Amino acid sequence: MSAVLSATGFPEAEVRRRARLGAAAAFPDLSVYGTGLVGAEPAGPDLGDPLERTRIVPPVFMPERLEKLIELAREPLYTDVELDTVIGGFASRLPLYVSAFGSTQVASRDLGEAAGAQAGRLGIPMVIGENVVPVNGYRGASEAEVSSMAGRITAYTEAAAASGNEEYGGVVVQQSTEDADAEVWNLLYSDPVSQPLLDAGKLAFELKVGQGAKPGLGGLTVLDREAAGRVAEQYATQEVFGAGDRVLRLSSPGTFTEEILRQQIRLMRNNFPRVRVWVKLHPGRDVAHAAATAWASGADAVTVDGAEAGTAWAPSGFLAQVGLPLGECLTRIGRTGRCLLASGRIWEGTRAVKALALGARAVGLGRAALLAVDEDGDAGLLRLAESMALELRMLISAVGKYRVDALSAEDLLLPTDVRPPLAHVLQ
Repeated sequence: MSAVLSATGFPEAEVRRRARLGAAAAFPDLSVYGTGLVGAEPAGPDLGDPLERTRIVPPVFMPERLEKLIELAREPLYTDVELDTVIGGFASRLPLYVSAFGSTQVASRDLGEAAGAQAGRLGIPMVIGENVVPVNGYRGASEAEVSSMAGRITAYTEAAAASGNEEYGGVVVQQSTEDADAEVWNLLYSDPVSQPLLDAGKLAFELKVGQGAKPGLGGLTVLDREAAGRVAEQYATQEVFGAGDRVLRLSSPGTFTEEILRQQIRLMRNNFPRVRVWVKLHPGRDVAHAAATAWASGADAVTVDGAEAGTAWAPSGFLAQVGLPLGECLTRIGRTGRCLLASGRIWEGTRAVKALALGARAVGLGRAALLAVDEDGDAGLLRLAESMALELRMLISAVGKYRVDALSAEDLLLPTDVRPPLAHVLQ
């Protein structure tokens, strides 16, 4: 297995177990039922992560449960919770999406297409990350061997159609500075592979301002010298590993100010009027102001990538010490009524519900999605999503609510060192 699928502190074994077992993985090992103690040694949360230290707190009195009881003419169950939502302009069967992973070898072809097919079957949006075209080239739908970009899109659309999910989900294509130089969005907008998505209103472009694992830095990837030579025109490299065959490939993070972000979004809307506009932010200290600026400029969705977010390669110091945790990002932004998406170490239902209660419309599966399809290329992501859907329904029902958008900060006990959510109301 490639190192891109492993990361210190990420519960790889548990994600793989969910990819094998599906909904059953939401429960302890069945073999100990009735014969052993369950929960005697709970998995400890990361005490440096405010989202992990937040607790979900059901109330005693549940008026919304009473409303549901009257509607159903029976006592409601957790199975009555509705998980359908709208994510960045796309109808989705679950408050989940496959978040960006891009040009690394493990993501580019086999796992990328498998993830795309399973996301299409689930009826949830899928984001294709940066640098796929600059690294792997672009070959359109009319060419003999299509690129990994076109392959992922085709796998998604064909699986969605076969599963009856034509009305659900969508494909989001991210663009970095190198992608812009390669004119990725222009190529896709005119390629026949994109036409079914454009006709159905299911294509979005995501402007990448930054990423959680490397806030303030561009993408970093280790290449052998031959591969580095092939992309020398698009990327800088640096000798940091001695005289061996490996070199560090560098990407520019791009330069953004408030006005540059506004202009970029306006250009996207003018140049690509048939696509949705998404913006991805890194966990910077001014993330709330940046999100408000993006929405005010016409963004359909803003993704905030917490410092816990995965990466193919990043300096160890960045992973441990740089950027706001996802929970702090969500607390600073607060509930706005706009489409806020959250990514960063999402792989199970409790963390997802906390993010949703703090204002996220949906949560992204990045590293977890890759692990799931690596475990089972046909159904691993389906089973992971199945286990999360079960937990989401149970947890939302437990606080006496029956829709995803009914969750709120009142359903949480925040750590004492976390400020109350700040309401950034956009006029």
